[in-house]
Parts: sequence; structure tokens; C-alpha cells
Amino acid sequence: MKDTSLSRSGPTRPTRPAAAARPGSALAARLPGLALAVVVAVVATALGRLVPVVGGPVSGIVLGVVVAVAVRPGDRLRPGVAFAGRGVLQAAVVVLGAQLSLGQVLRVGVGSLPVMIVTLAVCLAAAYGIGRRLGVVRDLRTLIGVGTGICGASAIAAVTPVIGAAEAEVAYAVSTIFVFNIAAVLTFPALGHLLGLGQHAFGLFAGTAVNDMSSVVAAATTYGGPAADYAVVVKLARTLLIIPVCLGLAALARRRARTADGGPADSGQRRPGAVHVGRLVPWFLVGFLVLAAANTAGLVPAAAHGPLGTLAVFLITVALSAIGLSTEPSRLRRTGPAPLLLGGCLWLVVSATSLAVQFLARHV
Repeated sequence: MKDTSLSRSGPTRPTRPAAAARPGSALAARLPGLALAVVVAVVATALGRLVPVVGGPVSGIVLGVVVAVAVRPGDRLRPGVAFAGRGVLQAAVVVLGAQLSLGQVLRVGVGSLPVMIVTLAVCLAAAYGIGRRLGVVRDLRTLIGVGTGICGASAIAAVTPVIGAAEAEVAYAVSTIFVFNIAAVLTFPALGHLLGLGQHAFGLFAGTAVNDMSSVVAAATTYGGPAADYAVVVKLARTLLIIPVCLGLAALARRRARTADGGPADSGQRRPGAVHVGRLVPWFLVGFLVLAAANTAGLVPAAAHGPLGTLAVFLITVALSAIGLSTEPSRLRRTGPAPLLLGGCLWLVVSATSLAVQFLARHV
């Protein structure tokens, strides 16, 4: 799909590779979908001001889903929508770093470690036990487990080459995670108010119990600015858990591969690949830390914090609008009931564990 969309800017068939190589052709391919995401975000921002309890980010993802179901954006819009859903969101996370100091980042990261580690351990154990009981195949339950326990689609993408998962399993896992991302964005702020959670408590809850960064930021931004800042730091610290998990899964996968060398080959699986630790650290985490360091050093004026915060929220709304626009109901239906049920069980387990660990920590 990517090559086709990029080649449209080329004047003739022989020049297609050259056209695809030009940065301008990639930008031209992305502009229509990006423009649509921005338009939806502008409308969502206006709606969010009318209904502050819902907010712009949540309005964006809901409007995006409505547009996707009603209009079904075609191939021409997909490159820009995909870029907005991932690249714009990552840029928003980097901008959020300009409002924090390295001391805050270190303090929040270390303070949230017990909740992160316990929720991840419980999630992976539940994925193994419940997944086996439901008859979900090993690689698929692994993908859903790490996606729920760490960081959604990013963790799934990182783990896929490590365990050699099939493409169909990846699609099922991502679709299942996406369903509960939307559910978290729509229900967690109301649950937080019902439980009387403070801004930092909700930020820790969202950062440890919600899957993708987009959904973490959306839920926490709806709850409040301090909750969003706290949740982003927790989520970025949680993202680093990809590294030890991938290394552990790689060791298991290689041991299974050696054991299976003498047995029949499984044509439906790829061989497990090598783990490149440097590639597991996302660039936006580095950018976030660089801007936090710049703010700590006084290079970011205090007067710029407000406008930067507004910019970050709008970029988040653009990204969530794009995620809504990329929804494919038929793809979600193809996941079948068992993976979806497993994802729902893990979502509830992780949410309950996060709240329980926080409650116990305050009363110990």
C-alpha cells in the first residue's frame, strides 16, 4: 500500500522508484489524510470546550470512529491518517517533556515502579492461565499479554519478531488491544471521579492500566493537566519494560527453537529473530527526556509552558482523531470471541491490580 500511494506523484511508470525516494512525494501522500485528521481535531476541540467533561481528545477519537464507519476513508487518505496516529502523537509526547523537570521524571518513574512491575507480572501470568483456558494459541496470548501489560501496539510490534508470531496473530492482537483502548478512554475518567482519585493517583492508574500511549494521554488529559503530566512519565517508564520482556521472550523462543530443530517444522510461524536493544527504546522517549533536561536547565521560558501545553493537547487530539479514522469494524469482527474475551479479562485484571496496589501502598 505504501509503495502505491507514494508512486502516484511520479509522472510515468519508470520513475516510480525515484518518486518514492523523494521526501516531497511522501509529504504529498500524507497531506490529504493529515488534513482530514486536523479538521476532525478542530471540530473535536470545539466540542470539547462545549462539554469539558468529555474533552477534545475523547471527542476526537469518537468523531474519528463515526467518520470511519460512515465514509470509510480510502487508500488516498491512509498514509496521512497513519502518520497522524503515530508520528503526531509521538511529537505531542516530546512537547509534554518541556513542562517537566528531570527530577520530576526520576521521582515519578521510581515511585511508580512497584505498581508497574506488579501489574505486568499479574498480567503476564493471567495471559498464560486464562489464555490457555480459553484455547488461545501461545503466540497470540503472548502478544495480547504484553500489549495489555506494557504499551499496546508498540509492545506487540517489538515482541513480534522476537517470538516469530504470524501476521494474522499480530492483527488479532492489535485489534483486540484497540477495543479496550477505546473502552479505557471512555470509562476511566468517570471511574476515577467515582473513586475520588486525585490527579497523581489517576495519572498512576492511567499510566499503568491503559495500553497505548494515545489512550493513556487521552484518558489522563480528560481528567486534568497534572494527571496527564504524571501519566505520561509513568507510561514512558513502563515502556522501558519492553527491553527485559523482549530479552526474556527471546531466550524462551531460542530454547524452543533448539528443542524443535529435530521435530516437524511449523510453516505458519517465522523463526524468532535477534533482539536489538537500541531499537526497543522509542525516539520520542529520548526527545521527551531532552526537552525535560532543557526545561530543567531553564532553557524553556515559564511563559511558554501554557502555549506548549495547549499545543500538546491539540496534537493529541489530532492523533486520536486519526486513530478513530483508522478503525476497521470488519477487522475487529474477525478477531473472534476468544482473543477479545482474553483482552477483556486482562484489561480488568490490570485495572484492578493497579488500583489495589495503590490502595495497599497507602495503607501499609
